[in-house]
Amino acid sequence: MSDIERVKCLIIGSGPAGYTAAIYAARANMNPVLYQGMQPGGQLTTTNEVENFPGYPDGITGPEMMMQFQGQAERFGADIRDGWVTKAELTGDVKKVWINETLEIHADTVIISTGATAKYLGLPSEQHYLAQGGGVSACAVCDGFFYRNQEVVIVGAGDSACEEAHYLSKMCKKVTMLVRSEKFRASRIMEDRVRNTENIEVLLNTETVEVLGDGNVVSGVKVLDKTKGEEKEIAATGFFVAIGHKPNTDIFKGELDMDETGYLITKGKTSKTNIEGVFACGDVQDKDYRQAITAAGSGCIAALDAERYLASK
Repeated sequence: MSDIERVKCLIIGSGPAGYTAAIYAARANMNPVLYQGMQPGGQLTTTNEVENFPGYPDGITGPEMMMQFQGQAERFGADIRDGWVTKAELTGDVKKVWINETLEIHADTVIISTGATAKYLGLPSEQHYLAQGGGVSACAVCDGFFYRNQEVVIVGAGDSACEEAHYLSKMCKKVTMLVRSEKFRASRIMEDRVRNTENIEVLLNTETVEVLGDGNVVSGVKVLDKTKGEEKEIAATGFFVAIGHKPNTDIFKGELDMDETGYLITKGKTSKTNIEGVFACGDVQDKDYRQAITAAGSGCIAALDAERYLASK
């Protein structure tokens, strides 16, 4: 039999959304318990430099920022713990959640901030430079600034890829867009926008073979022209991957309302899900913006919604 712990507010997941929810919930005397999940600090811990979050005029690394967020939450009494949810039963007045298959938690309110995971190609070279912070990114809005007046490559064929390619074109000397099939998946208007942008070159039927570099920073990309069966190298200092994100919501399927791709659906401008007392914030319910500042704001909303829910009881 597992141990049982009762809490007023359980926060599942960390990152800007989870930590901000913990700050607000702790200040409201909700005694929040937060489990950090498989990636403490969330996606931001893979970001080498953050320069667009207000209050950091000189910039800050993602891991350092998340340590500060965590420290601020703990200062107000939030209980930050290692561990992840392995099972959840959220219907009913008492929400039941199991941590690491051993600890059973009964919570009055649950705030879900499990985020979303960027999809990558899975190439060893791609993962190497991603870990190095030396030129691989899944967020043009976050990192495009660092490639001003440089040449970059972006992989993707959907609307998001087109948006990111167009965004990069405004600051980069040249953007090469690799589309693995013979046509775009994006809407016609987005495809036309890309094709009509002078410094974006589109290569159809082109697959990434290897991300090239000196071991520390990216210097180019080796690609395969599938039509000709020929490989070639493209000079680039940045390699952007825009093939989508997967929300971390599998464990909540069957209980919480989701869209077709798995993002949690919240009601209007609130963080409320279809189950009373369960709230969602951050990238787990936001497929449009996916920024640290918007995630933090939604974490505040979730904590306020949870506080009001408890007060109504």
